[in-house]
Amino acid sequence: MVYINGNSIDVAAITLKDYLLKNGYSISKIVVEINNKIISKANYENVILSFGDVVEIVSFVGGG
Repeated sequence: MVYINGNSIDVAAITLKDYLLKNGYSISKIVVEINNKIISKANYENVILSFGDVVEIVSFVGGG
């Protein structure tokens, strides 16, 4: 299990980038934190989601 934004999700070995793209996230408009560490966008394709990871995905929304 991986915990993403408070929800437990069963994912097989998948990179962070693949997970984000598969789930419709716009990489240019988000910030990802895994286990209390912000992940650089340049590393999304190198990070493999692992059992027990706690992931927070924050989207930027414009408006006023």
